Amino acid sequence: MLGQYLPIVVLFALAFGFAVFSVVIATVTGPKRYNKAKLAFYECGIEPAPMASGPNRFPVKYFLTAMLFIVFDIEIIFLYPYAVASRELSLFGLVEIFLFIATVFVAYAYVWRRGGLDWD
Repeated sequence: MLGQYLPIVVLFALAFGFAVFSVVIATVTGPKRYNKAKLAFYECGIEPAPMASGPNRFPVKYFLTAMLFIVFDIEIIFLYPYAVASRELSLFGLVEIFLFIATVFVAYAYVWRRGGLDWD
């Protein structure tokens, strides 16, 4: 039974190995000439303006928006297995997916009402 998962394990091992290899090779072979332009933050080609809290800080709202995107993106990814196996799951699967979508919608409505999606 575990033999069915061997291709997935091999794929994850190859992906992890490639990621580690890429990072190690980049640090070993890459140039080590640092200057002010390379150490500066990149903000779409615009010179970053210093903020009141310090020149090296981003607003917390930026990170909260990014985390919300990741959370909702991952929740949507959970819908794909249901789409593939929807015929085999029948009524039980339909009820479960409606509960899942309702939970996602409640979380989305909560974030929306709290102003987490405002770009101001």
